Amino acid sequence: MGLLSSITGPRDLDALSVDELGDLATEIRSFLVENVARTGGHLGPNLGVVELTLALHRVFQSPEDPIIFDTGHQSYVHKLLTGRQDFSALRSRGGLAGYPQRSESEHDIVESSHASSSLSWADGVSRALTRTGRRDRHVVAVVGDGALTGGMTWEALNNISDDNDRNLVIVVNDNGRSYAPTIGGIARHLNRVRTTDTYRTLRRSSDSFFERFGPVGRAVYRGVRGGTHGFLSRFTNNAALYSNLDIKYLGPIDGHDMKTLLETLTLAKDYGAPVIVHTITEKGRGYEPARNDEADQFHAVGRIDPTTGRTLGSGGAAAWTDVFADELVSIGEDRPDVIAMTAAMLRPTGLLPFAQRFPDRVYDVGIAEQHAAASAAGLAFGGLHPVVAIYATFMNRAFDQVLMDVGLHRAGVTFVLDRAGVTGPDGPSHHGIWDLAMLQLVPGIRIAAPRDETRLRESLREAVAVDDAPTVVRYPKGSVGADIPALERLDDGVDVLARRDAEDVLLVAIGPFAGLALDVADRLSAQGIGATVVDPRWVVPVAGSIVDLAARHRLVITIEDGIRVGGVGTRIRQVLREAGIDTAVDELGLPDAFIDHASREQILADAGLSAANIAQDVVAQVLGTRVPVARQNAGEPGWLAEIHSDAAGS
Repeated sequence: MGLLSSITGPRDLDALSVDELGDLATEIRSFLVENVARTGGHLGPNLGVVELTLALHRVFQSPEDPIIFDTGHQSYVHKLLTGRQDFSALRSRGGLAGYPQRSESEHDIVESSHASSSLSWADGVSRALTRTGRRDRHVVAVVGDGALTGGMTWEALNNISDDNDRNLVIVVNDNGRSYAPTIGGIARHLNRVRTTDTYRTLRRSSDSFFERFGPVGRAVYRGVRGGTHGFLSRFTNNAALYSNLDIKYLGPIDGHDMKTLLETLTLAKDYGAPVIVHTITEKGRGYEPARNDEADQFHAVGRIDPTTGRTLGSGGAAAWTDVFADELVSIGEDRPDVIAMTAAMLRPTGLLPFAQRFPDRVYDVGIAEQHAAASAAGLAFGGLHPVVAIYATFMNRAFDQVLMDVGLHRAGVTFVLDRAGVTGPDGPSHHGIWDLAMLQLVPGIRIAAPRDETRLRESLREAVAVDDAPTVVRYPKGSVGADIPALERLDDGVDVLARRDAEDVLLVAIGPFAGLALDVADRLSAQGIGATVVDPRWVVPVAGSIVDLAARHRLVITIEDGIRVGGVGTRIRQVLREAGIDTAVDELGLPDAFIDHASREQILADAGLSAANIAQDVVAQVLGTRVPVARQNAGEPGWLAEIHSDAAGS
């Protein structure tokens, strides 16, 4: 594959000329388009940082000089340059992770793909290197302009400026976008820097002026640009963002000009104190379908046609996100007090249709989930009902605000958690498996887990009708599937989905696991074991009818798409004990672990969350039979009958 195939590690870049590095950049872009088109993944962000990543690995000595990527969705080029060029199973089990992962390479430092944390990491690592006598090493943090909307970034900058005696380089990868265009005052300021005629004119004129004087002129130019606030920043005033922090500022520079990148990063490396290097880059660079995509420049794609960029295999059932988006617009028509909030995820969370219909009723706060939650409490106090749409994994960041600002003040705020439960290929930091265990700790909170489209629409309307407590509506990634009708709705809102023969087993299905529970009930019924299947709809607080039903059954099985520890099953067990009911409860869910990337189906199977495994275990409990290890993953039709027969003859 030309130059790329000769790169087995970063030091192989040392032998390449600037022109050859440019050729390698072109080759890498072709590789990314061809390979990511087959597997899906983060395409636009990586196309935008090719030259920057090449320059970083040329100037710095990874892993001795740790390179920390904020979020990490722009780390594919980094993987290619550090010996990982097999992208055939990207984001699949056994293949490369979509984010940095320490088990893959010593060059990967931070695995978390939650934004705005890289500068805190860099602050800590650089302090540690200095204190332990490794002052010759450098720490590099690559942070997007979108991350500057997150409070942690500014907390870190405040502390970085407090200790200038260390080698720390902060590279601002400024492409005007996080997922979608970056919002807020900082974004407006940076946008003026990117687009100002003064910047472009001064940059061209200063380049040409100093070039006239040959090597001496270029040296002077480097010195001027390395001045207190940088030559160009004197005219663009961009350094005003950082001047009061006492951090050296270089830039802004063209993030696709290899020569300028190498020169500027070398200056930063030699400075001996914290430096900010401001690079202007283009998300999706070199690939016209991405550049022409106004939504997000192909931030994350599924399988696509590499020539046209068109999505392959689209269609079919509606996505959970789309159902939410449609229903929220309908609610907005009926309720002028309902407004929407998100944290830099307007389109991914389904708020774009609401924003198009009600442009003055949507607040995108940037990558600031904590601020969103606390601000929502204020909006509720002022007489509005905010609907805060966030990915479940990012809700973790705002727990204190949900507890103390929303919960304590009994604020009528609805949190809508997309991608709840196992998400699959994005790995441990993107699985939304902690929200049920975490949020039910908030006194007075009400949590809904709809099983299908009708219940999602229903739950959302019920949630926004609550004005004296926080409410949560959670749903998974992907397609909704067919509606599952109820046999009966009990007085407290619990849906009975099935009653089979005797009241042996009560299956409490959380959200989309309703279909799985019905499958289990069928399998049990075939073996003479009666099962009742219920969907609580509102899983917190525990409904009284769940307690009553549990008292009439021999065994309760809860099935949830979250961690078992402290989950809904645990809460039901506690409520039953408080009521003096000693029916055994078996909580099924996900392990208390960080789960690697794989398909959703593979992860659920590993956790034993399949109809065959659950039914097998229930039969063993009800019939008092220990299942041989050899049979635990059996799938042949006769295995249940064999167990039943063994138990009957014992």
